[in-house]
Amino acid sequence: MAHTAPAPDGALTAHPWFFCGIGGSGMLPLALILKGAGAQVAGSDRSRDQGRTPEKFAWLESLGFALFPQDGSGITSADQALVASAAVEDTVPEVVRARELGCPRFTRAQLLARLFNAAPIGIAVGGTSGKSTVTGMIGWLLTATGRDPTIMNGAVMKNFATPDAPFASARVGQGGLFVSEVDESDGSIALYRPQIAVLNNVSLDHKSLEELRDLFGNFLATASTAVINADDPESMALAHRARATVTFGFADTAMIGVVPASVVESPTSIAATVIDRRSGAQHDITLAVPGRHNLANALAALAAADAAGLPLGEAVAALSGYAGLARRFDIVGTSASGVTVIDDFGHNPEKVAATLATLKAHPGRVLALFQPHGYGPLRQMGAELAEVLATRLSAGDQVILTDPVYFGGTVDRTQGSERIVGLVNAHGGQAEHVAERAEAGQRLAALARPGDRIVIMGARDDTLSAFARDVLGSLT
Repeated sequence: MAHTAPAPDGALTAHPWFFCGIGGSGMLPLALILKGAGAQVAGSDRSRDQGRTPEKFAWLESLGFALFPQDGSGITSADQALVASAAVEDTVPEVVRARELGCPRFTRAQLLARLFNAAPIGIAVGGTSGKSTVTGMIGWLLTATGRDPTIMNGAVMKNFATPDAPFASARVGQGGLFVSEVDESDGSIALYRPQIAVLNNVSLDHKSLEELRDLFGNFLATASTAVINADDPESMALAHRARATVTFGFADTAMIGVVPASVVESPTSIAATVIDRRSGAQHDITLAVPGRHNLANALAALAAADAAGLPLGEAVAALSGYAGLARRFDIVGTSASGVTVIDDFGHNPEKVAATLATLKAHPGRVLALFQPHGYGPLRQMGAELAEVLATRLSAGDQVILTDPVYFGGTVDRTQGSERIVGLVNAHGGQAEHVAERAEAGQRLAALARPGDRIVIMGARDDTLSAFARDVLGSLT
């Protein structure tokens, strides 16, 4: 495997950069990677101005990032390049000021693709669900085996988080490998030119299935090797687009799979015997994260490592040390009365279903709080989400939906959580709408009984982790 340091992109480091929304889950790791390459990076964030997650912004300033209010004052020169999400409105002061000065503007995906495509070996992780976990797993096993990768993730990787780096959603390496999750929701997956393309699954989230089949099919066709989930019919239906494939999964047709009946689950871990069906080689693995979906994620990471030339036994041994991601079935703690609180990123039907399946594999009532990550996504996938919340829980379980997260802007807010609650109950579930999150936390504490599991689910809102800790603190 190549160990050549990536050639520096002089055009990327020759001028200063300004990130609008620098604290966002997609922006922060990109800013870290760019600064790690030697660029001068500044930014602003509405969350900072509103006083949310001050510890994150204090950490960025300690690393040498210059932070400004989101009022345009940080844009002072035409030499600066502005990085702003495609969803950022043209009326945002930074965008207005950059346009006045003639600053070049990049979307997050455009900049990431430029960095990713410059690497000698790019491993891109796509699919509706599991991208961050598989990216973290690949990044960790490559790091643990001395390959020194650069990693771009949308979540904090516990293996790399330290008191000095509490928001470690990126790693800057010199090994010539760039591992990144890539997003299909805005079509930007088409920008990447991976040597290895991992496809976890294809299911409804932000786009129609017809659009997704086209995007993911082209994604597989671009790569030298496609790593495909043998358990997902939609993914396998696209396998003919690939030049070469490595398949993974529980199906007995998967190249990298598990020995039947070898899976042993516990509330906090999962173990199995991994098999390479091409050679017959077997390797035992125990993951420090629970759930069959995480075992599937591990098989995806092992198949990607195989495609990159890493011996399977070496990869399996390294992956046993994977510590997980923040907000991915993150056990916050258990109260004196025996109520466990879990913080989770589940926000689309497939992710929520995986989280609930992990919970329901073990005894105890489930109290689920779901904060939708926006009004638009709730309209797009609300019916499927309601069906999951109704059918994947038992009669004694309870779902509470708060109002969708809203940080400002002109989005249509006419359809909210009340509609989803009605659909859940129509499907036979038990759901209620509690608009304000603080009040929902009080409701959870009132409902909780010894042995219950409370799971806090949602995306796009870093304060959910603090909320989960508050809920735990309110339990007796």
